[in-house]
Amino acid sequence: MSNDQVRDLLLRTRRIAVVGASDKPGRPSNGVFSFLLGRGYTAIPVNPALGGRSVHGMQSVASLEDAAPLDMVDVFRRSEDAGAVVDEAIRLGAKSVWLQLGVWDDAAAERARAAGVTIVMDRCPVIEWGPLGLPNRIPAGA
Repeated sequence: MSNDQVRDLLLRTRRIAVVGASDKPGRPSNGVFSFLLGRGYTAIPVNPALGGRSVHGMQSVASLEDAAPLDMVDVFRRSEDAGAVVDEAIRLGAKSVWLQLGVWDDAAAERARAAGVTIVMDRCPVIEWGPLGLPNRIPAGA
């Protein structure tokens, strides 16, 4: 996916389910979750181990289905576990799936593309933000 396509994706997305979100401040998923909220997205932490606890003021949910409707699903899972999340995102009608740094699944990406779902792999929105020239906050209706 080109940088322009990633930029456009981040500008048109509003609601992001973060699978593997953590309430532990030292975890990358916690930092990315905070970053997304700070940029104006509605972000939903998805992690059954959190038992409904709050992450940066947002109540966690146990399943991706509980986070619907979905614009984007941001995946903090190992590559071997990502395919199942991608399949569920497709089933639930997500518009896009973002696999974080180090997460790659070519077969899942093909299934997503075949279903009309945009997929980004092995990238992080926090790292991409500045180089893509994105604003501090996503404008409403952009």
